Amino acid sequence: MIDLYSMATPNGHKVHIMLEECGLPYRIHHIDIGQGDQFKPEFLAISPNNKIPAIVDENGPDGLPISLFESGAILVYLAGKVNQFLGQTDREKFTVLQWLMFQMGGLGPMLGQAHHFRIYAPEPVEYAIQRYTNEAKRLYGVLERQLSQHTYLAGEEYSIADIASFPWTRSWKNQGIDLADYPHVKRWHDKIAARPAVQRGVEVLTNLRKPLLDEKAKEMLFGATQYKKH
Repeated sequence: MIDLYSMATPNGHKVHIMLEECGLPYRIHHIDIGQGDQFKPEFLAISPNNKIPAIVDENGPDGLPISLFESGAILVYLAGKVNQFLGQTDREKFTVLQWLMFQMGGLGPMLGQAHHFRIYAPEPVEYAIQRYTNEAKRLYGVLERQLSQHTYLAGEEYSIADIASFPWTRSWKNQGIDLADYPHVKRWHDKIAARPAVQRGVEVLTNLRKPLLDEKAKEMLFGATQYKKH
């Protein structure tokens, strides 16, 4: 059994989808980041960077429990556990991993900044809005070029690179993107959205999601609490 500590966010949905795709049994523990659950000692013990998602697998690689944080690392671990979604040859695996790293190092962080300055910042900062909206468009252009040549991000097979990227592209409107401008991304997006496991995964914890716009949530996410010693 895998214990999942998460919330209905793009990074959380990556692992929700992966667990559904793998068919692995899991228990859900809601971490309300707007209320500060991410700073509780019991959560920090498994996620020292105080971010969701995190998992604890009671049956780790050596038969002992293992805890993991960072959504990309969790996806690689789960792919290895079920021997799916990571390619079979070394060439396929490294191709998947490079597109996973593209999501972890570029697509997610930059789209996250677009969300922040377009939606959550306490006052509009025009330079930042332009900067991150333009970067979102550039990144969608990278996806568009790749998907004009391949069915999925790492080639012709669905992989953890797609599972990692898809949840972030669900919020394209919030990023200043018109998906109609990227027809190959839209085709890819719609194809993934139609998968039953994806449909189940994006519903995980959604009923507990609240708008993160009240003052307490803003403090927990963006204020001085982030920088305290926990």
